[in-house]
Amino acid sequence: MTKIIDASMVKELRERTGAGMMDCKRALAEVNGDMEKAVEFLREKGLAAANKKAGRSTSEGVVEAYIHGGGRIGVMVEINCETDFVAKNADFRALARDIAMQIAAQNPLFVSREEVPASVIEKEKEILRAQALNEGKPEKIVDKMVEGRIEKYFAEVCLLEQPFIREGDVTVKEYVQSKVATMGENISVRRFTRYQMGEGLEKRENV
Repeated sequence: MTKIIDASMVKELRERTGAGMMDCKRALAEVNGDMEKAVEFLREKGLAAANKKAGRSTSEGVVEAYIHGGGRIGVMVEINCETDFVAKNADFRALARDIAMQIAAQNPLFVSREEVPASVIEKEKEILRAQALNEGKPEKIVDKMVEGRIEKYFAEVCLLEQPFIREGDVTVKEYVQSKVATMGENISVRRFTRYQMGEGLEKRENV
């Protein structure tokens, strides 16, 4: 009999191994929900080790450029890894390309939520709180609503929090973590720049 894999099981396995959410879900499905076997499965695949590599220094890497829409949008992104060997790896280059395409398509403002200035978060919370009150929500639940909506805000403006465009059920962070596991090195997205043709310019009106 096939066991139903619920969110609490996925969360527990993720906390125990540090592997990505979708990797945990797949592992549990592979072993029919047996938690210990799922832990073993992830360790064998090397996915459980990804979290342990997170603190290691990344001084190598690549700057990837991507032009989209016939020159309408351009992106440059710096992705770092630990060694020059991995930096030259085709899979690492493909990862950098995927991240650049993500930035072109989803227009994030920050790499991670840690980069969002406190003043920006507070301003956003003020706006969300006013919206909730204007919707007639009771005062006692407004704060919880604001916290939920601020998480959605992070998922919109922070690159690592966004759903990955190629696999909508994983975040960009989880996608990067899966590559950490397979390549055996810490990988980090350092910075990016996105240009859009005509951005900030007033369109000329026909006379």
